[in-house]
Amino acid sequence: MDTRELNEKLAAMGLIVEKVEQWAATRPDKLFIYYGEEDASYTYAQFNRLANCVAHNLRGMGVSKGDRVSLFLRNPWVTVLSMYALWKLGAVFCPINFLYKGRLLSYQLSDTGPKLLITESGREPLLNQIKDELPFTRVVIHRPTPEEHDYNPDTAGLRLEPPFEEIAFADLLEGNPSNPGVELNFWDTANIVYTSGTTGPPKGVVQSFRWMQNYCYYGVRMLHPDDVAYCDLPMYHIGGAFSLVGRAAWRGCTVSLWDRFSASDFWRRVKVSGASVALLLDVMMPWLLKAEPRPDDRENTLRRVHMQPLPEYHHVFAQRFGLDFVNVGYGATEVGYVCAGIIDESVNGGGTPPEFAKGYSKEEVYQVAQELGMPIIPGHKEIPKGYMGNACMLHQVAILDEHDQELEPGQYGQICLRPRLPYVLLNEYFNKPEATVATNRNFWFHTGDGARYDDQGMFYFVDRMGGFIRVKGENISSFQVEDVINTHPKVRMSAAFPVPASEGLEDDIVVYIVVDEGHELCEEDLRPWLDREMPAYMRPRHLRFVESLPQTPTYKVEKYKLKEMFLAESNG
Repeated sequence: MDTRELNEKLAAMGLIVEKVEQWAATRPDKLFIYYGEEDASYTYAQFNRLANCVAHNLRGMGVSKGDRVSLFLRNPWVTVLSMYALWKLGAVFCPINFLYKGRLLSYQLSDTGPKLLITESGREPLLNQIKDELPFTRVVIHRPTPEEHDYNPDTAGLRLEPPFEEIAFADLLEGNPSNPGVELNFWDTANIVYTSGTTGPPKGVVQSFRWMQNYCYYGVRMLHPDDVAYCDLPMYHIGGAFSLVGRAAWRGCTVSLWDRFSASDFWRRVKVSGASVALLLDVMMPWLLKAEPRPDDRENTLRRVHMQPLPEYHHVFAQRFGLDFVNVGYGATEVGYVCAGIIDESVNGGGTPPEFAKGYSKEEVYQVAQELGMPIIPGHKEIPKGYMGNACMLHQVAILDEHDQELEPGQYGQICLRPRLPYVLLNEYFNKPEATVATNRNFWFHTGDGARYDDQGMFYFVDRMGGFIRVKGENISSFQVEDVINTHPKVRMSAAFPVPASEGLEDDIVVYIVVDEGHELCEEDLRPWLDREMPAYMRPRHLRFVESLPQTPTYKVEKYKLKEMFLAESNG
């Protein structure tokens, strides 16, 4: 497919703001958001009117095209509404991990330099603690009423301190309900989403509206207007905000929205919302499988699940819970959606019972996959570990060695790619030109992920190259962990690295610590400090205190030696 055809396909797809406004005009009564926590439903017309009101009020506060606005929220309904309002203005959606605090929170807000912040009740102490380090004063706050599920009487009386100026989010829901009419182009910036860096602080990935087309194109094509997308992922993740909510909006589907994952309530939620597609992370699936099997496990509407990463037990999971298809792939904050594949889990008599099925038929799924060039393989046969499908049409994908030479099938190297159209990849790392140039050396974008491919053009993920750690669905860098721990007044230096988690395919964090001369520090004393300074998912599972760290002649810590020591100790 040549670039002219690719341009035509993305032009026909349109921009995400245009599609929401289109559905509001042509399918006004179609349900868009079912917010399960409140049992509240919003049609496309209702949602569009509310988003327009928020947009016009933000415009009245001085927010305009190109302005950055940070969102520090757990509440996904408020986040989604604000996100679309910002896009309608051409402003930039800048989400923050709602678990951040202290140094982590201060860094991202200072680095982004937003026009204002949108947050929620209960976060005032976190902001007051760092108020002197922030480049803004205007804060929009969602304050739940006592009738709402996220109302907390213990935090309802908290307030921001000067110089902050507080604006009630509820006031933004009234006013002008018309579309703002801002001219948007595919090259305009839509988002800045932060991603972990291996040797430095997190980097803001600047994404265009075309990046979003790239990330969602395959997912949108696989959706039917009758599908219901289940989403319990946080809105600071591209998976939650874009892969689920975004692509459903593009297709005119319904989104079943929840604050967080719940293994005990998952299937009730699927039933009450009629969810047919979902995204499950590695840590979620073992919890669902641990539940006592029931004779009606297959009697649900869930037909297609994207599993990230693909576990060895995918077919067992699909057979038990009646899935027709499992989607696999490879994507990242910088590059969007790069590889894709489908696993047919119904080939040996399983699948979704006909009375619960919705969306495309099995034959139609095969047809769409053929049009996209996506491979479909049977789920009951052995699939090599790390299977990601083949390369998507918007990228040239290669496995390169350390000198950027292309490798042969079966050889291990780094996933690198080139876009086939402008603005498909990130525009840049925000305010970090050196990092942008380094990552794009020799005209290849270097993902930092290790993989291989076979002689059929199928790609297989192997590992993260560098200091990345994966915990509970979060990507963490060893630098972030060390950066926080090294601020402890009694710590001289530290070294963090991952080891295989005790459960699932993710990691546990190990940290070796050297205490400052003349001081004493033990795990019992350090743990409460870590609880105050770090989000729970970032806290080390294992701490070790040593007199020194092994280093090279150029003073680089030899973490592989520490890892060998730890594993030898753990294995007895």
